[in-house]
Amino acid sequence: MKLILAPMEGVVDYKMRQLLTDIGGYDRCVTEFIRVSAQPVPKKVFLRLCPELEHGGRTRAGVPVYVQLLGGCPDLMAKSAVIGVSSGALGIDLNFGCPAKTVNRRDGGSALLQYPRRIESIVDAVRQCVDPAIPVCAKIRLGFDSADLLPEIVERIAAAGANELCIHARTRLDGYKPPAHWQHISGIRRPEKMELIVNGEIWSAPDAREAQHQSDCKSLMLGRGALARPDLARIIRSHLKAGDGRDWQAFSWPEVAVRVERFFNQQDSGNHRYVGNRTKQWLGYLRKNYVGANQLFQQIKKLKDRDEIATMIKRHRSQLEMISNTSFNYTRDQTKPFDEFSSQTSSRLSRTKIGVPTAA
Repeated sequence: MKLILAPMEGVVDYKMRQLLTDIGGYDRCVTEFIRVSAQPVPKKVFLRLCPELEHGGRTRAGVPVYVQLLGGCPDLMAKSAVIGVSSGALGIDLNFGCPAKTVNRRDGGSALLQYPRRIESIVDAVRQCVDPAIPVCAKIRLGFDSADLLPEIVERIAAAGANELCIHARTRLDGYKPPAHWQHISGIRRPEKMELIVNGEIWSAPDAREAQHQSDCKSLMLGRGALARPDLARIIRSHLKAGDGRDWQAFSWPEVAVRVERFFNQQDSGNHRYVGNRTKQWLGYLRKNYVGANQLFQQIKKLKDRDEIATMIKRHRSQLEMISNTSFNYTRDQTKPFDEFSSQTSSRLSRTKIGVPTAA
């Protein structure tokens, strides 16, 4: 089983890739898409969007990073892939899944799912121009507005020589609305030399197990779930006994809050025009699993000054430490804010880790 961190435009940049792979559990990352339009992508663009290329194409934790390209011209895609590989890319990923209207109107992403032969020509052009030792992968959805063309699309991508194919189990029309239709993948004829990977609505270990069962895919790509639960890959490996097989204790909110504070101080406080935006964005995902994340989000969402945000995050963490030091522990659902806890409350609460999310 492979666990891959999904490319998410405007979210999973190299800073977030570093943070999540430092926690562990991932076999690979994929960059945000690099648009290929009127000319081949120059090396400086690859280096800007994938700084890992200057460090052997790997994150600080040693996880390989593949470069993702998006475009509709086979020749330009192939030439860009060659430049990417010469810049140090360990693999090339081709985006045929982005549902954004601005992307689709410009002959990219999931719009190409309407034309299986065009997808085949793009994959074939890249595969023919890139060293055989470099993996060429593709990411698609079930289809543009239905899954009718899915078997043909998969067959053509395999015929073009792709090493792996990740399928986001929704159509372009579905967008990101649940559920993901993992079952549509299981009936596809399995190419001998191309591995299929399932993606979509994997938020927990039970989701991972069910996605594997319904899709008949062993490997998974994690997207929004990885942002909502930073140690999701470790949780899945522990529950499915994959990789090292060691039990993993899910992060409590205080453990996540430490990383939120570090992320803000080191990665999200430099540009005064956008200070705090990425931290607020991340908290938006985290509050799906941690009530403490929602509390912090509400406290900083209107703040724009670096020092004010830093002070509020520090104060939030100090409250968590105070609760921990006095043995005030949250219940598992964490429905009460900090100031509702008292010494009388603490005597009734079990000594579980503060802020442990609901079981994966």
